[in-house]
Amino acid sequence: MLRDINECDVKNRCSRRCHNVEGNYTCSCPPGYRGDGYIDGSGCKFPLMQISLGISLALLVLFTFVFILCWGHKQRSLKRLRRMYFEQNGGNYMLQQIYRQQGHTDRTKIFSEEELKIATNNFDESRILGRGGQGTVYKGILSDNRHVAIKKSRISGNHRQIKDFINEVAVLSQINHRNVVKLFGCCLETEVPLLVYEFVDNGTLLEHIDPLKNKNSLSWETRLRIAAETAGAISYLHYAASIPIIHRDIKSTNILLDHNHRAKVSDFGASKLVPLDETQITTVVQGTLGYLDPEYLFTGQLNEKSDVYSFGVVLVELITGNKAVEFNRPEERNLAMHFASLMKEDNLRKILDKRVLDVKNAGQLKEVAFLARRCIRVNGEERPTMKEVAMELEGLIAVKKHPWVKGEDMMSEVCEYLLGHVASRYGNAPAGTSAGYNGGYGNASADTLAGYDSIQKQMEFEIADGR
Repeated sequence: MLRDINECDVKNRCSRRCHNVEGNYTCSCPPGYRGDGYIDGSGCKFPLMQISLGISLALLVLFTFVFILCWGHKQRSLKRLRRMYFEQNGGNYMLQQIYRQQGHTDRTKIFSEEELKIATNNFDESRILGRGGQGTVYKGILSDNRHVAIKKSRISGNHRQIKDFINEVAVLSQINHRNVVKLFGCCLETEVPLLVYEFVDNGTLLEHIDPLKNKNSLSWETRLRIAAETAGAISYLHYAASIPIIHRDIKSTNILLDHNHRAKVSDFGASKLVPLDETQITTVVQGTLGYLDPEYLFTGQLNEKSDVYSFGVVLVELITGNKAVEFNRPEERNLAMHFASLMKEDNLRKILDKRVLDVKNAGQLKEVAFLARRCIRVNGEERPTMKEVAMELEGLIAVKKHPWVKGEDMMSEVCEYLLGHVASRYGNAPAGTSAGYNGGYGNASADTLAGYDSIQKQMEFEIADGR
């Protein structure tokens, strides 16, 4: 009887593990290894690549799962945060106001934060149009290719006056005055509301009258028209808006010009809504150095005459070409004070802008100078109203258009024209005057014509006094 020999005890071809079988033997690999176990075969190899790939795939799946969880949590957090900001910024109240605006729902839109991020390339630095005390203004392009200016406020964490802000947005959204920058809407999903205005493409008034910024100065006719348009817009805010608005930051950098050099009053970040039953309000003093009403500065009492003072400074800038505050000016840093001093000394020619001073313009320049002096009087009660200022400037333009009006008949002719022009604009034109023009100012009160009466008497007095 033959005895089986254990081939595993003798030389064999196994690389790792040998298994004796009757008359032969087999080879195998240890657990975790791959191959046939034979030396002259594939042998036994540790599957490092496969294990690494498996681990990598497992980690990738785990990482993806964790990322999705984190992304979802972040999106839910952002959604909650946006909702909180929306409610905090008076979004629900704003929606109610929009729904109540019959015929105006197409003028006001509540934009999402994502829309405005796309419009401004995530508020890229290259899109900045300017920075001011109220915030930063970016140029944006909406999905419908409209170019807009998006104002991002610097103030955060102060929501005490958010209802006033929403009221202001609701009122401005209803204003359709050609010389007031249109408000398209706002975004309430951010920590502070973002305002979306129409984009005005020709820079600020200061850029056009400052000789250091623009050598091609605006003509006197254009300057006078810009002054009249701006005065009309401010008068509209004071008297024709559903809730009177005091701008509180009238200055040459807040008067924008379009490609036709038409004026657009902008930047209502500091403006205040004044209830109809109040003539003035007490508030924290806010404004720009050089344009700030001194009476408001000392008393904290804000009224429409504060805007009159600021506009008076703009008038002085228009006729002099100088800045409201110039620290390098040797005589007086404050333009308004310097101007008033020269007017008192009857030395107006010293400060007039030589680029517009002409024999044909001398009379109008002097008239505007006297008007500016009345606007910047320290006592607010002695200043004219913006209605009166707007009417006087329009009157100067009307006289320019009708050069045949001369001599003693000038005042009566101009007054007759203006009374008809203004009455038709405000409603109820007197007999014998044209009522065909309607500038959107609404109906005039008796004070309107009485106010113009005071201008007429003032002009007659000053002409008799040697003007």
